[in-house]
Amino acid sequence: MVIREIDSEKINQVLTTFLGESGASEALLIDRSGQLLSMTGANRALDTVSISALAAGAFSSTGALAQLLGETEFTVLFHQGAKESMHVSTVDDQAILLAIFGERTTVGMVRLFAKEAAISVGKILAEARERPKGMKEMSTPLTAGESRTGFGGKKA
Repeated sequence: MVIREIDSEKINQVLTTFLGESGASEALLIDRSGQLLSMTGANRALDTVSISALAAGAFSSTGALAQLLGETEFTVLFHQGAKESMHVSTVDDQAILLAIFGERTTVGMVRLFAKEAAISVGKILAEARERPKGMKEMSTPLTAGESRTGFGGKKA
């Protein structure tokens, strides 16, 4: 999936609003394969690659548990820790929202505002998926300046 800059800005605004309303410290938008699509929140060093992959895997495995109980899927996962907790919820059939929060808020606040954020982000993603992909846009190669290393060379 290609997320254009304008869509990314809209998603980041929704996630930033979510953090302000819910009291969560970080919000990650992850596709169901575990790829991080967007992140906003506290500026601490998080291993977002591992968190994204593990959260997507956990969400997938609970989907199998849900089916054993006759459910299509569980739409929310909650992991409570001594100092920090995680709330993972469905955005749509391709994305999930992960919120990390501590003691300054409650799971109820996070859950309430995560649901609203998921609906808003889902609409943005749906619009992005429906937008036609221009051949020129998709086939234009990166310039040396657009590539961080100029395709293996020294930084531009």
